[in-house]
Amino acid sequence: MKTILRFALISLVLLLVAMASALLAMRFAIHGGEVTVPKLIGQTVAEAERAVGSLGLSLAVERQYYSADVAEGKIISQVPAAGTKVRRGWQVRVAQSLGPQRVAIPDVLGESARAADLNIRRRGLDIGSVAYLQMPGTTPDQVLAQSPPPNASGVSVPKLSLLVTAASQEADFVMPTFIGQPLGAVNLAVLDAGFHVGSVTTAMVAPEGSGSIEVLPAQPSPASIIVSQTPAPGQRVTAGATINFEVR
Repeated sequence: MKTILRFALISLVLLLVAMASALLAMRFAIHGGEVTVPKLIGQTVAEAERAVGSLGLSLAVERQYYSADVAEGKIISQVPAAGTKVRRGWQVRVAQSLGPQRVAIPDVLGESARAADLNIRRRGLDIGSVAYLQMPGTTPDQVLAQSPPPNASGVSVPKLSLLVTAASQEADFVMPTFIGQPLGAVNLAVLDAGFHVGSVTTAMVAPEGSGSIEVLPAQPSPASIIVSQTPAPGQRVTAGATINFEVR
């Protein structure tokens, strides 16, 4: 009995030692891959790349800003911050200084979007966001507003955002059915709705008992009944569309 208890106790001790060793090895494996992010602010991009590269990290320049305090080419900010512990392979994102603003913000108001783009990029600036707005009575594809405004100073980012006029979209309608209605009443309704009446033709008919002999149609009159129309009922049309009828 004592031998069994001694064997069980030894087995329990060995199991606890094995678990402790496994936990310790796991802890070393996890923390062994961690590094401390160095301070990159004030360094050049080349210096920062060497610093993070030696730790198994990578560098990405995500933003560029004008700065009167930080020399051109130096790093202004970084994420993660210096002193943060990260795993190897992590990417450190930084913003780079462009130095003091030296480029005048051009006036592109009234220019076409393409002309404004060329004007902006020719000065070493970039296009930020471009929004479009429909304004009746204005020329499409024309710059209405810009940010920063012309000749602005103290600009932080070398980008211009534009507001450009968009071409007005013609309203579309679902074509109603006029079949079975008299031509005179339909003609007035179509004109009142802003559409145009095109050709009006009379369908060929064969009198009863005449076989296949066709009778020449009479001239359409306001009392003529519409038997078909083009565009067809349910079709989408724009304002001012022309509608053709066939009557009987």
